[in-house]
Amino acid sequence: MAQFVLEFEKPILEIEKRIAELREFSDAEDVELQKEIERLQTRAQKLRLEVYSKLTRWQRVQLARHPNRPYTLDYIQNMVGDFIELHGDRAFGDDPAIVTGIGKMGGIPVAIMGHQKARDTREKIRRNFGMMNPEGYRKALRVMKLAARFNRPIISLIDTPGAYPGLGAEERGQAEAIARNLFEMAHLPVPIIIVIIGEGASGGALGIGVGDRVLMMENTWFSVITPEGCAAILYRDSANAPQAAEAMRVTPPDLLEMKVIDRILPEPPGGAHNDHSAAAEIVKEAILEELALLTTIKADELVRMRIEKYAQMGVWRE
Repeated sequence: MAQFVLEFEKPILEIEKRIAELREFSDAEDVELQKEIERLQTRAQKLRLEVYSKLTRWQRVQLARHPNRPYTLDYIQNMVGDFIELHGDRAFGDDPAIVTGIGKMGGIPVAIMGHQKARDTREKIRRNFGMMNPEGYRKALRVMKLAARFNRPIISLIDTPGAYPGLGAEERGQAEAIARNLFEMAHLPVPIIIVIIGEGASGGALGIGVGDRVLMMENTWFSVITPEGCAAILYRDSANAPQAAEAMRVTPPDLLEMKVIDRILPEPPGGAHNDHSAAAEIVKEAILEELALLTTIKADELVRMRIEKYAQMGVWRE
């Protein structure tokens, strides 16, 4: 995996490079440098904690887009056993921008789905950068209805810059497909857990984002529009995206305060992009904890609570 470093990560990388150089020199020249290496390791750890504890909203947006972050298939590989991927919407075709399937998590049969980005150019194009077409939403709904038929909980992993805005997508009913999913997900009689693992942009995220519990990894964002899109509209310049991100309040603490989400999941030291397996373990543990609670609730009550949860969002009184 190619290394990609954000500006605020560079001081940490410099120390890690120095540690690697000292280890190489120690091995080659048979010189004892363990104390110096340990000193630098301690320094790097302290700096990492300091940097990641003071991230701005825009820096979290950048981390959510980090090309080395784990994507849906990475999480599935680490969390789900006996996974069988299901393809196609049975109406138009398959959409590689979303992965859907069934498997077992902690021994519990589940249906799982999520946006799938990619790391190399060919795969990015095939996956359409994680931007779904209408057939993607219809494929997801087909699998969710299958899960409801067999009483399987639904896990939805969100990581998209938005629904695909192409002409073909609009011709095939993009808006209707998203709206249909919102309606159907509100009424499915099985537990639904949403986890935002990267970007959560607009209807592209909401189309598979209605659930009983909404969890966010700590270095992610969730909003009706991207900071660049907001800046282009409000400030006439997308370069003002950092300013827009601050005004929009797109990060997990903001959304938890506004009761849009239910829980923030911590990431491994240095972010999920530094340790995929640890990130997946954190997500898996949280999902199993939530399932233990949700599976005790009767189906009709679960649906009533879910609808009430979303009905209360945005309500205010003078």
